Amino acid sequence: MATHSSTTVHISGQEDGRRVESRILEERIQRAVTQGARDLAIEAHGQHGLGGRLWISEKEPITVSITGSAGQRVGAMGFPNTRIEVLGPASDDVGWLNAGAEIVVHGNASNGCANAMAQGKVMIGGNIGARGMTMTKANPRFTPPELWVLGSAGDSFAEFMAGGTAVICGHTPQDPENVLGFRPCVGMVGGRILVRGPHKGFSLKDARLEPISDADWDWLTTNLRGFLKAIRRPELLDVLTVRETWQQIVAKSPYEKSAVTRRSMSEFRTQVWDRELGRGGLIGDLTPLDRSPIPLIVSGELRRFVPVWENKVRKAPCQSSCPTGIPVQQRWQLIRDGHVDEAVDLALAYTPFPATVCGYLCPHLCMQGCTRSTKSMIPVDITFLGKAGVNSKIPALPELSGKKVAVIGGGAAGISAAWQIRLQGHEAVIHDMDATLGGKLTSAIPSTRIPKDVLDAELTRVRQVLPHVHLKHKLTRDEFQGIVDTHDFTVLAVGAQKPRVLSVPGADKAIAALTFLKLAKKGQAKPGKRLVIVGAGNVGCDVATEAARFGAEDITLIDIQKPAAFGKEKIDAEAVGAKFRWPCFTREITDQGLVLTTGELIPADTVVFSIGDQPDLDFLPATIAQNRGYVVVNDQGQTSESKVFAIGDIVKPGLLTDAIGAGRKAALTIGDMLAGRRPTPDTRETIAYSRIKLEYFDPRLPSFSDMGQCASECSSCGSCRDCGMCEIICPRGAISRKALDGKNFEMVCDAEKCIGCGFCAGVCPCGVWSMFPNTPMG
Repeated sequence: MATHSSTTVHISGQEDGRRVESRILEERIQRAVTQGARDLAIEAHGQHGLGGRLWISEKEPITVSITGSAGQRVGAMGFPNTRIEVLGPASDDVGWLNAGAEIVVHGNASNGCANAMAQGKVMIGGNIGARGMTMTKANPRFTPPELWVLGSAGDSFAEFMAGGTAVICGHTPQDPENVLGFRPCVGMVGGRILVRGPHKGFSLKDARLEPISDADWDWLTTNLRGFLKAIRRPELLDVLTVRETWQQIVAKSPYEKSAVTRRSMSEFRTQVWDRELGRGGLIGDLTPLDRSPIPLIVSGELRRFVPVWENKVRKAPCQSSCPTGIPVQQRWQLIRDGHVDEAVDLALAYTPFPATVCGYLCPHLCMQGCTRSTKSMIPVDITFLGKAGVNSKIPALPELSGKKVAVIGGGAAGISAAWQIRLQGHEAVIHDMDATLGGKLTSAIPSTRIPKDVLDAELTRVRQVLPHVHLKHKLTRDEFQGIVDTHDFTVLAVGAQKPRVLSVPGADKAIAALTFLKLAKKGQAKPGKRLVIVGAGNVGCDVATEAARFGAEDITLIDIQKPAAFGKEKIDAEAVGAKFRWPCFTREITDQGLVLTTGELIPADTVVFSIGDQPDLDFLPATIAQNRGYVVVNDQGQTSESKVFAIGDIVKPGLLTDAIGAGRKAALTIGDMLAGRRPTPDTRETIAYSRIKLEYFDPRLPSFSDMGQCASECSSCGSCRDCGMCEIICPRGAISRKALDGKNFEMVCDAEKCIGCGFCAGVCPCGVWSMFPNTPMG
């Protein structure tokens, strides 16, 4: 059984004088690690697989010390951040399928040492048996695997080795005349072997000697110190660092292996085909056409497929998911290029609230659309960039054109439209009936969701860009018409300010959610101890969290269907103890609380209606079409009056980001019309998830630590990240990078070299290479 000390957990492989089964011992080891053990001492009695598959996190390394008789497969399938030390010899298959563990054996190791290892390091303080370092592999994303042997290797060493480095020091070997055993390197296709001492050759068909460069020698001597320290033999450093005693063996490339004499097709035609059948072969008497052979692998016009570099032809899913259209992947590319300020400030071209909304209030639709989510990987975290936007400087403003646009409504939608109008060089004038600019951002959204200093900073920036703001005035119909007549265009963005109520007895005893949130923002809310909220959406959740802040203890949200609440709002409501009930139908509201149609009374000091709000359209003329209390618009936001646009909740209830996006879209259309251009919306399709290669990225990340890590893990869907993979992998060297003006570039393909194999499209992480059927001219 395990006995715990303050630093080390001791686990014995023997219990009541009897050997514990390997399976049971492994379960005890795994349980100890799960319960917090990070330093384990194991007394082995021949059990197998000790130390393998132990993983917690990169920040919590695990060490395993093994005494006694270790069985087979010590450290098998070992994970990164695991260090295993065997204080004696070890049996077969040490480090089998090792995926990152560091394994030290202070004695000999038997057959199959480091067999099929992909990562990590195995260090042997003695000799190893047959078939060591066989079938290893190396992923270019990770550090190649390493095997260090103080003594010598047994037969069939490095058989089918496909990656990594093996170091055979030849100190006190099993056979002083041969430190590599019989038939080493058979089938070797990758990796290298550094060997000291005599050997009797290796498979010349599969491997060759290569001089040890200065860089190779520096690597060997540096890492040799670490190896000797690990096996507790540092005194051997001087003996083992005589450069002349070492050789390096590397795998031959496929081209080297295939260097045999072959007869060309033209030689075969003249020496065999025509000699046996006559000039022209079987049909020589029918046609004089040239029948010279076409190469098996063709290029140019004979290719079946042609690669096309379609950089930025399709939109990334994150950008498509964002109502404001922010090119998220472009911002992460700027971060990768070291232009952090430029990446942060880029958002101001799309939204006046990069921190308030993108950093705090948005449900982050871009992250919901992130390609990484399709492979159960965490999406790239945009909040790092969003929150940094609070410090963005005012963008450069063009001189005014003399054109003037009125914006009715000073909330998120109206400010967004006015912001974009000014960025295009036109004057924007905001009219709002509230005392402060910002709409629900300022008056209703709880301060627990957005820090006051962040919102104040962004509204200050807005006022510097948009100085013409008229507040505290509710427009009449005649005043509105006067504004329309004296401006080039008018944008309606008054939002929805009229709360919906239920037509039930006692409805006058309830309070509207918007009214409650405004009172809470002023510090004047009085919910009492018991609160019932009719409508379990995100606004209802905001009411719940604010009510708890003002002393409510028993909070219930009811709805006629499954609650629409999601994200942070729902999490925060549940955190203060709010309960969700559905389906529930209200019959009446009394002084005791809310009565359901079932007759059940839910006691309440306060009842809040949170079933939505409607726009107040009394000031609009009959010429502006309406439908069920909302303004009717076309795809660009234009109303039935050509000079009037409408955006936000006055058209359709939605998210803050929907309102900001609608404001930008309408403003760009107005800008095109003022310039006499036909509006040109972005009609690019969204790139298919299947085109993106996520194999280059780490699936194990539980979270992101900073913007740099986010940028490196972004797959840059649809936009070339200039990684050069296509150029490297092209077997004919047909692809090259061509620099253009400034930072621009393009990847070009030489048709005379290209064979249409599709390797470029297959390897591209961003999905920007496409293969099209070749249609030669003529």
